[in-house]
Amino acid sequence: MKKKVWVLIDDRMGSNGQVRGVAGQLSLSKYEIEEKPLIYTKLAGLPNFLRGRSLIGVSDESKQGISQDFPDIVLSGSRRTAPIARWIRKKSGNKTKIIQLLYPGFWGRKDFAIIAVPEHDKDKIKGKNVMYTTGSPHRITEEKLTEARKYWQERFADLTSPQTAVIIGGSIKGKPFSLKNALSLGQAVKAFHDKVGGSLLITDSKRTGQEAENLIMKVLEGIPQYTFLWGDKSENPYMGYLACADKIIVSGDSVSMCCEACGTGRPVYIFRGEGWLTPKHERFIKSLVAGGYADYIENNNIDFKPKATLNPAKDIADRIEKL
Repeated sequence: MKKKVWVLIDDRMGSNGQVRGVAGQLSLSKYEIEEKPLIYTKLAGLPNFLRGRSLIGVSDESKQGISQDFPDIVLSGSRRTAPIARWIRKKSGNKTKIIQLLYPGFWGRKDFAIIAVPEHDKDKIKGKNVMYTTGSPHRITEEKLTEARKYWQERFADLTSPQTAVIIGGSIKGKPFSLKNALSLGQAVKAFHDKVGGSLLITDSKRTGQEAENLIMKVLEGIPQYTFLWGDKSENPYMGYLACADKIIVSGDSVSMCCEACGTGRPVYIFRGEGWLTPKHERFIKSLVAGGYADYIENNNIDFKPKATLNPAKDIADRIEKL
């Protein structure tokens, strides 16, 4: 008989990608997987020690979908879903096992069968139910890359090889993406292209900012390229970039972007900038480089080959199998 798994989905794209990534690694012959969409009210902003094991902060519509026929396993991906997962466990008579991705806060840690946190956050939490991963779970699989490649490769067919994806983030909490760093990123990409040739597949973020975007694109002017910049209303080619690129350059401000890039098995080069990334981001990038998943772009090692493909979602799924 298949085990029933609920995947808690809320309004956070990053955490949704992580729980979906883990769910995608579970065997469909063993598990029956169902997504449970959650809509929050204003009370969801309360700290978890006040929400406890409850549905405080969850809309009435969402409550109806999780109030009966409790599952064997719940995948919870953020601080705000943790009290909901704990409530489900309580209502199941403590039979439901909770798999928590990312730090759930201090309260109720013993309720979780597994708390999976990236190594760069290991100073926050320790315990027998804690497992550490390099990076965070992501949605990239070989099957998805193959599907995206079939769909997008014709659109990039006129671009010269090798094709290098350039994935640009921007400002992070308390750390703006300065024009100085934007210029450095543009120059680093240009220097890389001067060595390897070919063309660029460029995309950026709302967090990049218009001035920084303009500066980067000015530096890269004249290089054969396919672009999808913030505000573009055409179809987003992000998965196509990951699938078709021969090499990938990514800014180090986004854990998810870096992990997804390293999940392709392609050579990945990370841009760090100056006075921009937090110590947490620096620890994270260092773990990717130490594991042989990526290199720093400033090393100019155009012959870099990754030692392995990053897949923390599979590691977590394997741990679930052992419960």
